[in-house]
Amino acid sequence: MAYAAGVDVGSTQTKAVIINEKLKIIGRSLTETGSNVTFAAENAFNTAVGNAGVVEKDIEFIIGTGYGRYRVTFGDAQTTEISCHGRGAVHMFPGTRTVVDMGGQDTKAIRVNETGEILDFVMNDKCAAGTGRFLGAAATALGVPIGELGVVALKSLRPTKISTTCTVFAEGEILSLIGKGKKVEDVLLGVHESVVSRALSLMRRVGIEKEVTFTGGVANNVGMVAVLNKELGFDVNVSEESHFMGALGAALFAMDRVLAGRKSRRLAEVKS
Repeated sequence: MAYAAGVDVGSTQTKAVIINEKLKIIGRSLTETGSNVTFAAENAFNTAVGNAGVVEKDIEFIIGTGYGRYRVTFGDAQTTEISCHGRGAVHMFPGTRTVVDMGGQDTKAIRVNETGEILDFVMNDKCAAGTGRFLGAAATALGVPIGELGVVALKSLRPTKISTTCTVFAEGEILSLIGKGKKVEDVLLGVHESVVSRALSLMRRVGIEKEVTFTGGVANNVGMVAVLNKELGFDVNVSEESHFMGALGAALFAMDRVLAGRKSRRLAEVKS
């Protein structure tokens, strides 16, 4: 059995996935990236290997992706996160034609074909208003654990409009709204709607084609999924692997290399 790995070094979290030659995920891990990017990559990889029940020497090819992909010093190659999210999304949901990847620092809209090849993509500008960082600012301002933001937001019946487009000023506006008597859940739903609005503007630029697959850490937020579904008018694809989609795509590209290498060796043996 052949094994390959993908390591996705994001701005806030690092993910690693181990797959076998049947393209099944057999191990995964998630860790905070922190200041030592190389250590985070190594830690995520080693943990995923342990979870897979294999040893490091069994992994025939490793591909790094994400903003810190060149810090995956033990890897064999690097691939952009855009390509990896497209490949991973189509692998998990073959009908995928549009991908929205929402992470800690940026949001990307990606249009793909049936094989996961990138046809077009666009990402947000330097402002993080449409990203997980904006949600983090709201969590800090309101004292709500970030993992509970979506649940609390969905309790709202009257969402509050958020006017700021800058994360730097988000906390101030949120505190001001609370000071005016706005309910926490109403403010939070307004924050979610603001983030989704910016994501949709990116998606429209590449073209929204069914099916839409939601990837990245923010895909774990049930409130974000619900608001996105409502605005689109149909349900997006999400799964327990959504957070790991970049690492999965990297692992799939790595397995391509492994299987191609085996094929080349077999052909060489036949010719000899």
